[in-house]
Amino acid sequence: MSFEKDINEVLFTNEQLTEKIREVGQKISKDYEGQELLVVGILAGSIIFMSHLLENLDVECKIDFIKCKSYDGENSTGSITIQKDLSMDPRGKNILLVEDIVDTGLTVSFMVQSLLARGAKSVKVASLLDKPARREYKVDVDYSCFECPDKFIVGFGLDYNQYYRNLPYIGVLNAAAIKAHK
Repeated sequence: MSFEKDINEVLFTNEQLTEKIREVGQKISKDYEGQELLVVGILAGSIIFMSHLLENLDVECKIDFIKCKSYDGENSTGSITIQKDLSMDPRGKNILLVEDIVDTGLTVSFMVQSLLARGAKSVKVASLLDKPARREYKVDVDYSCFECPDKFIVGFGLDYNQYYRNLPYIGVLNAAAIKAHK
């Protein structure tokens, strides 16, 4: 892949990601056995993780998406803008909110509060990555695949200015690549 030169190190291989997502999917399936689940992906970063997670869920589920923006490049803006809302009514539903990474916690905290205020029966969070070193908002990540270091990472859905989402692994982006894609 042409982006290989932009990656300092691979943190999680495709094989590691696939195995861990399978384990998390089994746990979620057990926790929601006999219940219907509305799986809500936060676009666009969660889409690859969510598609793999859905393959590993053995419960009745519907899917929906919400798109919000809280980052500008590598910096959190400190506020949430909803760019695309749910197409389904969350009222009375058990919701699994799927995120690529929980970093400051702003997006997930906002979304959980919003869905509960809109009448969701329950909201749990599944995140591919958890980065507690940068946490500014209290967030319960119910299902996390990996904890990651406080480095700028890309791949498997995670991006930098919309680049690198298509990498089949998660890697640390180098400074030259950040500068080149500003």
